[in-house]
Amino acid sequence: MIVIADYGVGNLKSVERMLRKAGADAKLSSDSAEIRDADKLILPGVGNFGHCATELRAAPFYDALQWFALEAKRPVLGICVGAQLLGHSSEEAQGTPGLGWIDMVCRRFPDQPNLRVPNMGWNNISPHRPSPLFATLNEDSRFYFVHSYHFDVADPKDVVATADYGFSYACAVNRGNITGVQFHPEKSLRHGLAVLKAFAEN
Repeated sequence: MIVIADYGVGNLKSVERMLRKAGADAKLSSDSAEIRDADKLILPGVGNFGHCATELRAAPFYDALQWFALEAKRPVLGICVGAQLLGHSSEEAQGTPGLGWIDMVCRRFPDQPNLRVPNMGWNNISPHRPSPLFATLNEDSRFYFVHSYHFDVADPKDVVATADYGFSYACAVNRGNITGVQFHPEKSLRHGLAVLKAFAEN
């Protein structure tokens, strides 16, 4: 069973529908017991980092989430702002801490000629090390991004894949059982479906 953590933020139903399309047994939940019983967990998020971080810490399952990831060490996948929350902090919300599970912060894209912020649209990604999530990736694989802030990762070994938006930046990270993707697999058609299917099956 994959539980999608429901703390009132994120494309919850879209993620649930895509997981079911991938053949996964998935449900939305804000119940601590259901999260503790889950095999895998997805942490979604959209919008402002500070709002998401505050809502997550206020969620009734927050302690269960910490236990799930850090003690039980079961697989967690963060999506978009849910992935940004895996790090220490974001320039979007100074003074509001993230989960700190991966050694990274999030920084705003700098002003660049002919490139708007937010970065919005389809883009290819470049794998940096093997990952079951991207085992079927090819040069035609494209994913949908909507974000103004990007991962700044302290340890290059935690970078799974990069994308380009005027410069190369980390768009997928992993440390142990914890993975985050900046793009939206639930909006990325067959390529996103393949990522969620791989998460469900590996």
